[in-house]
Amino acid sequence: MKPARATVVLDVGKSLSKLSLYDAAGSLIDRRTRPNESVAAGPYRALDVAGIEAWLAPALALFARRAPVGTLIPVGHGAAAAIVRRGQLACPPMDYESPLPDAIRAEYAALRDPFSDTGSPALPDGLNLGAQLFWLSRLHAGLFAPGAQILLWPQYWAWRLCGVASSEVSSLGCHSDLWRPTAAAPTRLAERCGWSALLPARRQAGDVLGEISPEWAARTGLPADTTIRCGVHDSNAALLGARGYTDLAGREATVLSTGTWFVAMRTPGAGVTVDIGALPMTRDCLVNVDVQGQAVPSARFMGGREIELLTGPDAGRVDDPSDQPALLAAVAPVLSSGARVLPTFAPGCGPYARGRGQWRAEPHEAASRRVAICLYAALVADTSLGLIGASGRILIEGRFAASEVFARAVASLRADTQVFALHAQHDASHGALRLVQPSLASATPLRPVPPLDADLTGYARAWRQEADS
Repeated sequence: MKPARATVVLDVGKSLSKLSLYDAAGSLIDRRTRPNESVAAGPYRALDVAGIEAWLAPALALFARRAPVGTLIPVGHGAAAAIVRRGQLACPPMDYESPLPDAIRAEYAALRDPFSDTGSPALPDGLNLGAQLFWLSRLHAGLFAPGAQILLWPQYWAWRLCGVASSEVSSLGCHSDLWRPTAAAPTRLAERCGWSALLPARRQAGDVLGEISPEWAARTGLPADTTIRCGVHDSNAALLGARGYTDLAGREATVLSTGTWFVAMRTPGAGVTVDIGALPMTRDCLVNVDVQGQAVPSARFMGGREIELLTGPDAGRVDDPSDQPALLAAVAPVLSSGARVLPTFAPGCGPYARGRGQWRAEPHEAASRRVAICLYAALVADTSLGLIGASGRILIEGRFAASEVFARAVASLRADTQVFALHAQHDASHGALRLVQPSLASATPLRPVPPLDADLTGYARAWRQEADS
């Protein structure tokens, strides 16, 4: 029997690309990261495919020297796709923050399937993948002619590494306007526009597509028999990892994934039917689709982006481990001062999409500012959790699970639920490992999150009155 080999996870997120090397037991050996920025592509901003690839090749070469690699799994953010033809990109893939012309948006809005069928609300800019495809079809004549293929973001990288094209349901069902979760079929929009015919055959997220191409084997030094998996949507990878914990497996539970986006994904209890039409679509509630094709009631807001905007480039991070005692000590003074942030600093997103972000009693001391910002993120998260009926158990994962003020404020606001946090290393990349090793069990237990020592009741009441108005 051949010895077990290492696994590489390529997580191409909106703000950050991560390449992680895991041993056969699921322990992290090494990780490399690259900040992502969009690039100009005529009338829109595009994802930096060339920059990511230029970083990826030497990073993989480094990993090839660290351990014998057996497989690679791509993970990617939603609302992104690449159009390829004759083995090449047909046009630069659009960044979902590119604003669409008003005329294009109005024309597209008339074509969309109803929310009750798709679970995909009308979102700003290019956050609905169908809106991107529609605009690209107007910009590039013949873009979707026979021979073209639409590759969702994780599957683009799988194709680039092994040359095999595929589609996968967790990315296809991420507010794309292209998929009907209940029917498990493309939307009428996707069929009318001819896009459904350009989607390659659907595969399971963990399926082996093929071996790494000779080109990439030569560029990286990876073994020629390294297998490339189909890949998965990033929030769904986090959900898959969370479901591996006995505290959550098979139970009513919600995962709150925290990164650029804070995404709450609820796994309903056994026998519960998801009523898509009951979700408040105007408050950034939607239905994601997990790797098994099941509907997952979800809500989201751009929490990481807002935290970074509000703290500014010169302030300390809200999740810096060394700062947590000082930040916790500043909670009571912030509550007494009434310092608070009102939504939203990411217009068009989240449960308060039409709000205009502003401060009340803005503090000047850095620690107090960071505390008020964490309390703001917790209050918006609590609203989103309530909108999808989260109950029972909540798991906070991702970067901001390390923010004690944020996590403990969520626990204070959700006093009737069990709140857990997950170590930062056990993120979407680690969750993707379960596609290779479904029975993978983490040696790191979930951490129960206690509520804050201070009472948030009055502060939260005052915040909600202003936010809801």
